[in-house]
Amino acid sequence: MHAIVARQSGGPEVLEYAEIEQPTPGPGQLLVKVAATGVNFIETYQRGGMYKVTYPFTPGSEAAGTVEAVGEGVEGIAVGSRVATAEGQECYAEYTVLDAAKALPVPEGVDLHTAAALPLQGMTAHYLINSSFRVEPGHTVLVHAGAGGVGLLLTQLLKSRGARVITTVSTDEKEQLARTAGADEVLRYEGFAEAVRELTNGVGVNVVYDGVGKDTFDGSLASLRSRGFLVLFGAASGAVPPVDPQRLNAGGSLSLTRPKLADFLANPQERLWRSSEVFSAVADGSLKVRIGASYPLAEAQRAHEDLEGRRTTGKVLLVP
Repeated sequence: MHAIVARQSGGPEVLEYAEIEQPTPGPGQLLVKVAATGVNFIETYQRGGMYKVTYPFTPGSEAAGTVEAVGEGVEGIAVGSRVATAEGQECYAEYTVLDAAKALPVPEGVDLHTAAALPLQGMTAHYLINSSFRVEPGHTVLVHAGAGGVGLLLTQLLKSRGARVITTVSTDEKEQLARTAGADEVLRYEGFAEAVRELTNGVGVNVVYDGVGKDTFDGSLASLRSRGFLVLFGAASGAVPPVDPQRLNAGGSLSLTRPKLADFLANPQERLWRSSEVFSAVADGSLKVRIGASYPLAEAQRAHEDLEGRRTTGKVLLVP
């Protein structure tokens, strides 16, 4: 089979399209024929050396496809079942082995490309608004990168919750996407903190969901109301430098958290709660998933270049 392999850390050019041996499922595992793989920023960190991995390395934790073989001890999942995951390994490939406990059933009405685009960003959006900071009707929320995959899903879920949503984007095209998702106000990054204060009569927002990181962090803190929450869930522009906790005091008893999805999929019940709610919303049409770009698996280098260059909107997929 073919897969993407990085033999060392570096730029997108280290991603090779290679022929490797097809894996075999062990006890409690599934062999999945991949229909599509989700491309996520964490894989650029792994490829570039920010996060340590073992080489040779095949990226990818998110995919959807069809079960081809079932390992010993697996119950309730048969050959031919359609599954997705946000917790896989080596998913930049034609086949991947997946722990059955981390397989998410794909409901009728959801195609496999959409299913590959949803798990990581959909469950991220779910834990952000339900668990990192519980958004209630009437809250005012700032979402950075409003035209990104998480941003578009977050905006829709926040509007269904009854929140007022302010987003940031970098272009007119992205502004239109954010507005289509339901954003009440769309700002550019330059001077966004001052604009947020104006839009909230000087009060600030209840919560900022910031997946951009270094470039937006200071403005995010400055956008919060007294006792507001900054949920820093990514670092698309780079890691945030060390922070003096006194800044939270000076800003009005602010709270800062740095969550990651894995800690909010702590058990099968939590995994099923989050996945079933987002998949059901897509199946009934109340949540729209934007696939901004699909690349052949062999063009993983270009997918990473475009993602890091912020030339993409919505979700980026690789298709074997």
